[in-house]
Amino acid sequence: MPSSKRERQRAQRQAKVAHVERRRRTRQRARRVVITLVVAGAIVGVIVLVSGGSPPKKAASSTTTTTSSTTTTTSTTSPVSHTAIAPTCPPVTALGAAKRVIAFTKQPPICIRRGVHYEATVVTDVGRFVIDLLPHAQLRAVNNFVFLARYHFFDGIIFHRVIPGFVVQGGDPTGTGSGGPGYEWTGNTPSATCAAKADCYAAFDVAYANSGSSTKTNGSQFFIILPGGQTKLSPDYTLFGRVVSGISVIERIGRDGSSSGAPVHIHHMVSVRITQSPAQP
Repeated sequence: MPSSKRERQRAQRQAKVAHVERRRRTRQRARRVVITLVVAGAIVGVIVLVSGGSPPKKAASSTTTTTSSTTTTTSTTSPVSHTAIAPTCPPVTALGAAKRVIAFTKQPPICIRRGVHYEATVVTDVGRFVIDLLPHAQLRAVNNFVFLARYHFFDGIIFHRVIPGFVVQGGDPTGTGSGGPGYEWTGNTPSATCAAKADCYAAFDVAYANSGSSTKTNGSQFFIILPGGQTKLSPDYTLFGRVVSGISVIERIGRDGSSSGAPVHIHHMVSVRITQSPAQP
């Protein structure tokens, strides 16, 4: 039988071997961790080098508003002022103001010039049309439209009231039919003598809408007269333009209306841009 001394010696040897084995395993684990970190660092370095030294950037965000079957997308990189500002004449360029403004404190000053021909190119979700603006009809009426367009007021606004055989109406930033630019102004009307002949307006004329047939309540809302609508209008609206190109686009929008005025399919203006040239003699 082995002596107790030999048993103690064997137990000590086994404990020593176990301790050495634990230390070996610990060193192996440490080496693996170091190798892993080195490899990971090398991979990250390669990725950064390939990507030009900067991390991937987030894509520009956008705000999407969906109404009925139409989706209007407005980039957040184009700032919009919802706070009413004092009106000042915007830059006389195709791009207009740098920031879209949809609220003003009062009627704008006269920003257009007599003897200059102005046109408005209206891009919609179904095509574009061009309005020949008529400053000789009323300078202030054309000035109002040019002013708002150059502040990008109309961009993204829907045609909220569409009646086939009557009118296509838009220009309300709220899309409800009760909104405006924050001010009202007084326009003029055709001669009352035209009412008897029912020729105060022509198809595809453009005029301002108002409240209660009062030209003192003109704002930003306007309507385009569809064929047949010219004979249904009383001489109570300020005429300021006429569609001269893209009539098929107006007719397309008109077909998507209803007798109640609520569009079956909602269409919107993507942008309205003003161009000017010397008036023809």
